[in-house]
Amino acid sequence: MSSDSTFSDAQRAQARKAGIAALVGTTLEWYDFLIYGTAAALILNELFFPSVSAAAGTLAAFATYAIGFLARPLGGLVLGNLGDRIGRRAMLLLTIVLMGVATTLIGLLPTYASIGVWAPVILILLRLLQGFGAGGEYAGAVVMSVEHGNQSRRGAAGAWAPMGFALATLLSTGIFQLVVLLPDDQFRAWGWRVPFLLGFALLFVGYFIRRHIHETPAFENARELERQGAVQPAKTPVFAVLKENPRSFLVVVGARFAENGFAYLFPVFAVAYAINEVGLSRQTTLLAVVVASAVQLAAIPIFAILSDRVGRRPVYALGAALSLVWLVPFFVILDTGNTLLVMFAMVVGLGILYPAMLAPQAAYFAELFSTKTRLSGFAFAREIGSVLAGGFLPLVATAVLAWAGHWWAVVAYMSLLTALTLIALAFGPETRSTSLMETKQDPTVDEAADLELT
Repeated sequence: MSSDSTFSDAQRAQARKAGIAALVGTTLEWYDFLIYGTAAALILNELFFPSVSAAAGTLAAFATYAIGFLARPLGGLVLGNLGDRIGRRAMLLLTIVLMGVATTLIGLLPTYASIGVWAPVILILLRLLQGFGAGGEYAGAVVMSVEHGNQSRRGAAGAWAPMGFALATLLSTGIFQLVVLLPDDQFRAWGWRVPFLLGFALLFVGYFIRRHIHETPAFENARELERQGAVQPAKTPVFAVLKENPRSFLVVVGARFAENGFAYLFPVFAVAYAINEVGLSRQTTLLAVVVASAVQLAAIPIFAILSDRVGRRPVYALGAALSLVWLVPFFVILDTGNTLLVMFAMVVGLGILYPAMLAPQAAYFAELFSTKTRLSGFAFAREIGSVLAGGFLPLVATAVLAWAGHWWAVVAYMSLLTALTLIALAFGPETRSTSLMETKQDPTVDEAADLELT
């Protein structure tokens, strides 16, 4: 990996721009999904599914939330291939437009009372568009920032994108914290729309920033080697990933289970649980998420830097294990209904333990694949994990809670997801010393790991 002395001022400037672009883009991605998840927990069941019971309406709202995740693997497949063939920059301009437009249109969508069954139908279509765009966004943003960054500090370079998750949680929950202060009739009439309409501002800023970023050195290097005939381009990068790097692909899918599950358990399902089961107010619950997200924003770069020193896998595995251990105390504290204790529980879970998974994940997933298939492999595998874990987490958790009548069933489900993640990490290679630059003789990550083992 390159040293600080070989990293020029021009490279630092591009790395900084790439990092900011990753931060803004992933903030929009997660903002889109989190405001929908929060709205589903608070109000969408009544506005778009009023003809069913409250419980059934909540399940229906969370089902439309999950539908957005069904489109993410398709987005990862199509947009990932696009990013590996024509470049990271062009693909990232497209993703931010798709997500921003879909979010803004949800904020303008008439409710069931105005247009009947067309309201939930159009809502589902917009969620699919959101999910398609988001399928390539995070992976593209991470790859852009990691490939532009100082190669001796890729964990830190990759931290920009996961910080977007923390900032999105802070923004989305903070904005809802404000709009729920409106009188109830105003919140139902127009207040819930404000968070969605504000997504247009993130779209505008993100698009402007991304227009002024150069293509990454790793991608340009790979293209030059292809022009010289030194390496052959992958006709369909994602198929090349499945053929050349099957272990890396499965490691990404498996590593997502715990991380993505906890990503939506704390700020989405736990919000609904605290309000509907414990009886906490909306303001109290959302304030706890806001404080935890602020702590998370500071914790992510710390864990990312730690992964540069001790490795990606140890930090990731520790975060997964401790998040699971904390889950029982978390629900016990929620059940007390004590405001300060609930805030403490959310800070530990969402603010401190969860970032230990999220922070090293960015660089780790990028490092698992070669340049010519990096974006396809990262995006497609990651989004399959999203569907299997986070996308259905609020729906599954709500269903098992209703079935069991107690949160122990949710803990059991999260134990399964965490076990799968720890198994995946155990079979995955350590990658913090892997080169991202394509050469004639570059082995795949899986081949390099096999050589290391022998």
